[in-house]
Amino acid sequence: MKLSRPADFLVERVLYRDGLMLIIDKPAGLPVHAGPKGGENLEQYFDALCFGWSKPPSLAHRLDRDTSGCLVLGRHPKALRKLGNLFADGGVEKVYWAVTNGHPPKDSGRIDLPLAKLSKDKRSWWVKVDEKEGKPSVTDYQVLGKTDTHAWIACWPRTGRTHQIRVHLAALGCPIVGETIYAGRELSDTTQPVLHLHSRSISIPLGKDKPKAEAIAAPPEHMLKLLKECGWSEN
Repeated sequence: MKLSRPADFLVERVLYRDGLMLIIDKPAGLPVHAGPKGGENLEQYFDALCFGWSKPPSLAHRLDRDTSGCLVLGRHPKALRKLGNLFADGGVEKVYWAVTNGHPPKDSGRIDLPLAKLSKDKRSWWVKVDEKEGKPSVTDYQVLGKTDTHAWIACWPRTGRTHQIRVHLAALGCPIVGETIYAGRELSDTTQPVLHLHSRSISIPLGKDKPKAEAIAAPPEHMLKLLKECGWSEN
């Protein structure tokens, strides 16, 4: 299959590199791996990220197709096991930025709503708030700026459920701009077709007396207008 981007386009998007991992700035709109129907995906570009190793890196975790920003890749099997344990144990600090339609009821807080997959739906990766059968799901948040109609929100997911931030913010009545699944008709915004959710930064502990592996990803082009309206500045 012909790829739509240069084979080495991810090289310039590497934010951090060591012997264990790479942290790259994932573009919005490109899935991290092939779905059931195939199609272009991020893994097809990993051959350019060997940097002296005999094999390309592999995904240490996932980001949604339409989410941009910090994505961690393990460079070999031992690294992937270590990173997998850190993600599973909550040892990785992740910060996401979202721009929402509307505002949360409070400028900061904790969203503690269990989530379950919509198993009756053909699209089983969709999830919903389910107090009875859902798995524990916690997101801390802080409003960083806002206008009359939008809010710029930092989110710290304390658990790693599918679509967690998207569902949690929608449950507060402030779905993410560009949200097409969880916003509902009244709060949907078809004028902004790209999801305004960005993995802003990540911090990974590497062991005692070692500095953490850290990276910050600049917000993508499609989020800049509303971020600036909400008070964000590039300086």
